[in-house]
Amino acid sequence: MIIPAAKRLSSVQEHYFSRKLREIQRLAGQGREIINLGIGNPDLPPSRATVLALQQAASLERNHGYQPYRGIPELRRALADWYQQVYRVELDPEAEILPLSGSKEGIFHISMAFLNPGDRALVPDPGYPAYASAARMAGAEAVFYPLSEATGWLPDVTELRRSDLLAVKLMWLNYPHMPSGAVAAAAHFRELVEFAKERGILLCHDNPYSLILNPAAPLSILQIDGAMECCLELNSLSKSHHMAGWRIGMAAGQKAYLDAILTVKSNIDSGMFLPLQQAAVQALSNSAEWHERQNAVYRRRRELVYRLLDLLGFRYSQNSAGLFVWGRAPEEIPDVEAFTDELLRSAGIFVAPGIIFGQQGRRYIRASLCVPEERLQGALGRAQAFRALKES
Repeated sequence: MIIPAAKRLSSVQEHYFSRKLREIQRLAGQGREIINLGIGNPDLPPSRATVLALQQAASLERNHGYQPYRGIPELRRALADWYQQVYRVELDPEAEILPLSGSKEGIFHISMAFLNPGDRALVPDPGYPAYASAARMAGAEAVFYPLSEATGWLPDVTELRRSDLLAVKLMWLNYPHMPSGAVAAAAHFRELVEFAKERGILLCHDNPYSLILNPAAPLSILQIDGAMECCLELNSLSKSHHMAGWRIGMAAGQKAYLDAILTVKSNIDSGMFLPLQQAAVQALSNSAEWHERQNAVYRRRRELVYRLLDLLGFRYSQNSAGLFVWGRAPEEIPDVEAFTDELLRSAGIFVAPGIIFGQQGRRYIRASLCVPEERLQGALGRAQAFRALKES
């Protein structure tokens, strides 16, 4: 390198999955067949109507130019209608919705829009690593607040009030929670909104899993009275509509907040490909029956993952949402990350160690449901052999 990398990169590392996938590729190059339960990459297709809408829009010569930074009006209206139908939240499509190239983009944009060097952001532990990384890239400090099985993986607002909140500007929430699958109730959100208003903190709720195996009615933090004053919500079609690679997400909230995000966004991209936006409009009209069919597939897969964790001696909740099963290791496994490495190298099964989501996850693993049933059946056979070898 003729110049060194920017100092800001010293505060973040290459993502765990980026490194682990290289190891999986090396094993595959040695002729090993790896069953990857580590990553939540939906393997089911979008609705047929969505794919056709993309094909038809992409075939039109006029559809390949730059697009508005705020997305086309039809997409904003479709997102507003979707929020009304699913969450009973009324949003102004002209002022309170901003389409994004995936919600992960929104995490970075929000951090850049609202955090200055020296500011602090409250980040859940365990939680999505991008929350902390984005804060650090913005020059701010990530302050982890613990979530635990004992509290249902929900924030302890009483403890938060007792903690040092000096210079805290943002707080990240994510329910249904990744990685645990815990679901928040409206009462939890109400308490958090009161806390945020009291302390002058912007609550940012990341909400991509609410339509997947949710034992409760889908919930948006924007349903709570007063939330528009202090909250932003991110949502995405990646998981719920099987469109992860399409990179279609959104931010919802007060116009002043979205305008600040747009200032960042408009200096980074040049708008979303029009056929993708038009196909997203179609996807947002997927029927409740379509979503139920997808959930039926995930339920069958989840039962197989439960059996897999039973074989490995992990315990888990059967009342969670999302694309993963979160399992706690038995006491006879002292080092869970070392165990997952052994499972990968000995049995060819990859599950994510919980430590990558934070210190509170060190006794857990996360197994994905984005694997066909026949592959999960294969994983069961391998797990049985692995267990027999360990017991011999």
